Amino acid sequence: QVQLVESGGGLVQAGGSLTLSCVVSGIPFDMKAMGWFRQATGKEREFVATINGDCGRTYYKDSLKGRFTVSRDNAKNTVNLQITSLKPEDTAVYYCQIGQTSQGLGPEDVQGSPSIIDSWGQGTRVTVSS
Repeated sequence: QVQLVESGGGLVQAGGSLTLSCVVSGIPFDMKAMGWFRQATGKEREFVATINGDCGRTYYKDSLKGRFTVSRDNAKNTVNLQITSLKPEDTAVYYCQIGQTSQGLGPEDVQGSPSIIDSWGQGTRVTVSS
């Protein structure tokens, strides 16, 4: 059974930083793409970032480039998301997701996509105060 366990969220002031982590179990990890998504209250889930499973190439939602950094540690079956210069609009529950292949994920993979394992964890809540 695939399990995705996110952690690292919390309450931070605007301008602060956080590093979120996601530990994956129940499936071979090292060649799978990983992605981060987020969902703010009352809004649709949206794509944040992804990292390929083979070359480690990363992609970000255009509006988040420069503040978000995704990385992975294959030895620990973990993918991380570092967020700097946090803004109140970053407040959301952040989820990780694993791809079916090494090809990076994207906005089309928010839910129900055949490109993802589609086993969502509980997420980790990030709240940014102004």
